[in-house]
Amino acid sequence: MAQQDKHAISPRRDEDYPEWYQQVVGAAELAEPSSVRGCMVIKPWGYSLWERIQAGLDAMFKATGHVNAYFPLFIPLSYLEKEAEHVEGFAKECAVVTHHRLEAGPDGKLVPAGKLDEPLIVRPTSETIIGAAYAKWVQSYRDLPILINQWANVVRWELRTRLFLRTAEFLWQEGHTAHETSDEAWVETRKILDVYKTFAEEHLAMPVLAGEKTPGQRFPGAVSTLCIEAMMQDRKALQAGTSHFLGQNFAKASGIVYQTREGGREFAWTTSWGVSTRLIGGLVMVHGDDDGMVVPPRVAPSHVVLLPIVRKEQERAPIMNYCESLAAALRARSYHGAPVGVVIDGRDMNAGEKGWQWIKRGIPLRVEVGPRDMEKGAVFAGRRDKGPREKASQSREAFVAGIAATLDEIQQNLRERAAAFQAAHTRAIDAWDDFAAFFTPANAEKPEIHGGFAMAHWCDGAACEGKIADQLTVTIRCVPLDRGQGGPGKCIVCGKASSGRVVFAKAY
Repeated sequence: MAQQDKHAISPRRDEDYPEWYQQVVGAAELAEPSSVRGCMVIKPWGYSLWERIQAGLDAMFKATGHVNAYFPLFIPLSYLEKEAEHVEGFAKECAVVTHHRLEAGPDGKLVPAGKLDEPLIVRPTSETIIGAAYAKWVQSYRDLPILINQWANVVRWELRTRLFLRTAEFLWQEGHTAHETSDEAWVETRKILDVYKTFAEEHLAMPVLAGEKTPGQRFPGAVSTLCIEAMMQDRKALQAGTSHFLGQNFAKASGIVYQTREGGREFAWTTSWGVSTRLIGGLVMVHGDDDGMVVPPRVAPSHVVLLPIVRKEQERAPIMNYCESLAAALRARSYHGAPVGVVIDGRDMNAGEKGWQWIKRGIPLRVEVGPRDMEKGAVFAGRRDKGPREKASQSREAFVAGIAATLDEIQQNLRERAAAFQAAHTRAIDAWDDFAAFFTPANAEKPEIHGGFAMAHWCDGAACEGKIADQLTVTIRCVPLDRGQGGPGKCIVCGKASSGRVVFAKAY
């Protein structure tokens, strides 16, 4: 292993992965814990990443016919109670509002007053409140489909939190659609799954497996939940997005009824789907290294940072002018339909320290500009997908002309690197002892390749699924949509017939 730079993240990934993650989030200035338990402050660099994710997904949603709206933060308790499985699934995570004002008590301290007639739930998800609106909007088949998305925050009162991965409040998008037929709703569910998979792989450079959740892991109240699962560098799985076919369950609970083409009355067929700021945590864990964050260019808040190297005050003005001119030339170039993003870091501080700050943030390209570079009409550039010391000089003209190609090369390199890692840690396993050893480091023949995605047969029985979860803390991440292609086999637990392999992993 190469010697670690004194500026690098400590501990390394192979020393303490959870702590490495926390250190990267801090060093990259993505977020920090809030004074409110379980909540986080998303800092400008982290929020800019979320804005880039929003922009990419929003364009894809609109290209498939969806529009944005906004629905209330508060949900009447009675709405949540209408769908029994739904309320049971979220009951332990709900934040409840019972009063609507504060008053001074006898000791002068503020106390809740004005008790509400009905408690309000701070939304953990919005199916029920949106369903109430759709029940008013839908009268006839002519009012369908409704294809709406909202960008919002939700609250789930988590006991164990970790920045981005699991917080009491987080940001997300949630789509909610209503359809005339079951087939149309199912097509919508699959379509959004494909949108999520495409975005993850092409924008986030994050390879994912797509499939269906088992009945025990479905969204509460859903008929079917589809998902994408990504492998992190500690070889655990991260659920990166879900798309739910809700059947008529929520339509019946909310009273979404329409007049059919034949004049009868029918309940609508609905879907819901979402991804959240968890994707930022996924980016850290898929692409980050022992120097910090690594950001794929397609979602980078800025693509290039220009670092003026000023050793004498008389050099400052000409070097800054050169940087401004270079920045303008780069911004005039397009990368995937938008101007190349450029930051000039003109802070009066050590150039090496500035460079390391940007390395930790993961910006794709760092460009140092000193007097010699200016004289030669050159730049001295380093790529974030390479080592921090790997920098090279090239002409300014060539750098500007090739900027889009360079960024695409970095994007592709990150995607291929992540795909190779996933492939290296995905194994087909047929024997229980091998399966248990794969998920038990002390028993693994080769600890360095322990863990990952185990492709194993399952009989579809809840008892076998539960045994694996209880004994190994391993869950079925998804049932591949093409499960039968690999042929039948025998369940890894009980030996009964299996129609095909499913994906097992430890997970966040």
